[in-house]
Amino acid sequence: MKPAAFDYVRADTLDEAVALLREHGDGGRVLAGGQSLMPLLNMRLAAPALLIDISRIAALDYARVEGDRLCVGAACTQAGVEWRPQLTTEVPLLALALPHVSHFQIRNRGTVCGSIAHADPSAELPLVLTALGGEVVLRSARGTRALGADAFFQGLLTTARAADELVEAVRFPLRQAGCGYGFTEMAQRHGDFALVACAAVVSAGEVRLAVGGASDRPRLVRWPRLPMAELYAALNDFAWVLDARDDPHASARYRRHLVRQLGRRAIEEACR
Repeated sequence: MKPAAFDYVRADTLDEAVALLREHGDGGRVLAGGQSLMPLLNMRLAAPALLIDISRIAALDYARVEGDRLCVGAACTQAGVEWRPQLTTEVPLLALALPHVSHFQIRNRGTVCGSIAHADPSAELPLVLTALGGEVVLRSARGTRALGADAFFQGLLTTARAADELVEAVRFPLRQAGCGYGFTEMAQRHGDFALVACAAVVSAGEVRLAVGGASDRPRLVRWPRLPMAELYAALNDFAWVLDARDDPHASARYRRHLVRQLGRRAIEEACR
């Protein structure tokens, strides 16, 4: 299929982009890499009146450390972050997850912020942001605000972003001393969306596990450093709380099984 007719504007500055969003509201959509948005347009699941292209705004094309966060601008590609030489020491969980994001051709065009804004519950980057307790920076003509991942993701392809806001940046917390990180997923083929993906952060006193693909958004649970047998029992309980549903790709029963197995594997990797 082909998309419905729309107007196109290539914004040269961030201020121009937010002014266009203020003017057009729900009728405007932001285009960065387009790897999530274009399929929606082609299937006519989205039909904006105006596409606002921000991909060439130099001020948004960055990935840099600011304080205790790795900040990634809205025009920075996934490959631009993946190939940072220091990423494994800065944000090791992000370094573990990025190779699982689709294929390298897609990562060369797709943006980190675009994946976050799209909020697919099976996508890896929203899962990592949730596991780490990262933030999303939203910009509009009214100003700037930052939301934690738990507040930003609200459901299937649904976020707290207002119609006149764009995702200006995302902030991933840097590696913390004494923490271990683990990531694993199951997909039908490499590059497909995950049936279930798990990201774990383990410290001396806490286990954090985020699960994607088994609910309408990434889900996070925290446990104290329990003995492994008790931790696996708690993981089994969590698999049921997620309320997985049958769909054409996998049954709810299989997804719960994957949560137990992959969650255990991610936690064990983080403990090592």
